[in-house]
Amino acid sequence: MQSGERRPTLADVAAEAGVSVALVSIVMRGVPGASEATRQRVREVAARLGYQPDSRARRLRSGESRLLGVVFDVRHPFHHDMLTGLYEAAAKVDYELALSAVTPRRDERTAIDDLLRDRCAALIAIGPQLPAGELDQLTARLPVVAVFRHVHKRGVDVVRTDDERGLWLAVDHLVELGHRSIVHVDGGRTAASAERRRGYLDAMRRHGLEEYARVLAGGFGEEEGARAARELLAGPVPTAIAMFNDLSAAGMLDVLRRSGLTVPDEVSVVGYDDASFSRLGHIDLTTVAQDVEALATLAVARAIARLDGAPVAQREVTVDPHLVVRGTTGPPPKTAA
Repeated sequence: MQSGERRPTLADVAAEAGVSVALVSIVMRGVPGASEATRQRVREVAARLGYQPDSRARRLRSGESRLLGVVFDVRHPFHHDMLTGLYEAAAKVDYELALSAVTPRRDERTAIDDLLRDRCAALIAIGPQLPAGELDQLTARLPVVAVFRHVHKRGVDVVRTDDERGLWLAVDHLVELGHRSIVHVDGGRTAASAERRRGYLDAMRRHGLEEYARVLAGGFGEEEGARAARELLAGPVPTAIAMFNDLSAAGMLDVLRRSGLTVPDEVSVVGYDDASFSRLGHIDLTTVAQDVEALATLAVARAIARLDGAPVAQREVTVDPHLVVRGTTGPPPKTAA
């Protein structure tokens, strides 16, 4: 079908195939009532005309939307990776997704309101920034699953990575390489920032490195990572940096390399997420990987469990991360060892 053309309807298929609209509907729904020859003819005509059943409208007419609303941030590459997992998880249980994006000019409340107007059965919020009270209020209208964020409200289900453990893994890896001067650039007010900051401080204490512990204010984007890098370059530069996420790590790496520092020979950098871009050859980022498949499967399963009225033993489910070692970490310079 060319852009601007009218979308083919059941009536168009019926007229072309020489059968009734009711018979075309029977064929499209795959229910008994049509001969095999008729089914073949109708399918051939539908394919030639480019007819696609409107499954969303059909489900709304039946009173069961089977539509999961997903709110995500377009500025966060790892949210895009998560969407891939959610689509796969939803398809396996015959649910569809309705997406609504947060952008620099479109806030989270607007994104959620659009999903509510779409009559979604449940809401999956990826890294939501709304106050916990507002998320809890939404549960009076539909099940709400928060992904990547700990929410202290009984009505909101949570599926997240064990973020404290994630920073333990990052610090343990750097310490094993011989680093002591390890700085953490946090995520500011971004979801999961507090847990990752706590994990870093706990790991530094566990290794007896409290005197070296230092947390810099950061954020989730490249700009925040670049700003933190410039701040570090103004003083004694640590031998290793554990970043809040991969995106901020990209900003950090860019500034460090432009300043003339060699990664990892002079400074090691660890990201968090294992976003798809971190695997690119020119980035090759050592990072703490979140299990997208497990997180997506659990988020969809929890939303459907709420819709089915099934008992939920644990409101919050955590998934273990794992370390992926690539080319941005190595032993500290011999002068600093």
